[in-house]
Amino acid sequence: MKEEKGLSASSRRSFIKGSLATLATFSIVPRHVLGKGYLAPSDTLTKAIVGTGSMGRGHIPYAGTKVVALCDVDKRHLDIAVNMVDKGVKTFSDYRELIQLPEVDIVHVATPPHWHGIIAADAARAGKDVWCEKPMTRTIGEGKRLVEAVQQHGRVFRLNTWFRFESNFYGMNTTVKPIKKLVQSGLLGWPLKVTVSKHTGFDWKFYWVGKTNNAPQPVPAELDYDMWLGPAPYKPYSEHRVHQTFRGYWDYDGGGLGDMGQHYIDPIQYFLGKDDTSPVSVEVDAPQQHTEAVGTWRRITYTYADGCQIVLDGEAKDDKVAYIEGPKGKLYQNFKSDIPDLEKKLAAFPDPEPQVTDFVDAVKNRKKFALNEENGHRSCTIVNMGLIALRLGRSLKFDPDKQEFIDDEGANRLINQPMRAPWTI
Repeated sequence: MKEEKGLSASSRRSFIKGSLATLATFSIVPRHVLGKGYLAPSDTLTKAIVGTGSMGRGHIPYAGTKVVALCDVDKRHLDIAVNMVDKGVKTFSDYRELIQLPEVDIVHVATPPHWHGIIAADAARAGKDVWCEKPMTRTIGEGKRLVEAVQQHGRVFRLNTWFRFESNFYGMNTTVKPIKKLVQSGLLGWPLKVTVSKHTGFDWKFYWVGKTNNAPQPVPAELDYDMWLGPAPYKPYSEHRVHQTFRGYWDYDGGGLGDMGQHYIDPIQYFLGKDDTSPVSVEVDAPQQHTEAVGTWRRITYTYADGCQIVLDGEAKDDKVAYIEGPKGKLYQNFKSDIPDLEKKLAAFPDPEPQVTDFVDAVKNRKKFALNEENGHRSCTIVNMGLIALRLGRSLKFDPDKQEFIDDEGANRLINQPMRAPWTI
């Protein structure tokens, strides 16, 4: 075979060896550079954060990842985040440019919820793995589209509420693992009623309510308000509508239920074994809600086909209520029970199945994370069922398989809510 023009065979071998040696000295190399299934020499994944408010900035130092790009529509937030990372990080005001960066492995979506579904789905379509803040999506329809995007493009997805697998679960003063073990053991019987209340250790944060008398204000120079609104209906700027207090407006979130609901409800779905289904009804007891501003509520009750219930108690009148109540026993705050020698009895039962709880490992080895697009969508659907019932002021029946309301056209219209052009999911 003839020698090709240019480098000789020996020269080419020397060049390749030198190139590989140089590559080995890089501190960060995106996974795509080395090909699927190969890791950078540093074993570090690259990450971009969309939304650099307090939540986005709080996840900058996540172990095993390095931030290489940041995006925010508020220059003030972006400047703060830039000062927290290494020099050379790329910055953007439009996430659509960021998700096209070939050097990004993971996109972390830390925006208000009305952006979650769109950005996460677009990132998945762009070939990125996704870490998304809760609630997963603002509507049930957006959740369905996001599940499709993640799975069609073979991405790894993590929803950022972690109580089903680590950390003390609020007032229970334990991780969820022993609660799951107790439910699996059958010691409490079946069906079960779970009450989420101030007296079981869960604060509904009713200070996240909207104002009905917001006067229009000048838009701050550092904020691209039109991009902040994105798919949401146009409303005159008011300071109370943006940043943390956005939670009090239906256009962007759902008050205390939108803010804390998935933290509280997702572990319940897990320990009840309901990750592949949804309740068949939701009943609400609440004052009439304003059309724009989220208000408070007294009680929301979800019922599953087998009779299990989740009760969200906003009034917290019963200070003796059990967290879990079954026909054979009760479990109270701080993992106390009316079952004698509970811990001794539990020791005889097997532990729950292990979960994939290391997101970096899940991305590197293409594993489904413990809280992923499927079970995350199911627990978020419970939140959104409650929000729809609150907005309409009536109880609703739900089909878990079709994921739509039964004989209620008004409720079904809120599954897929209109988006301001040009935004779609």
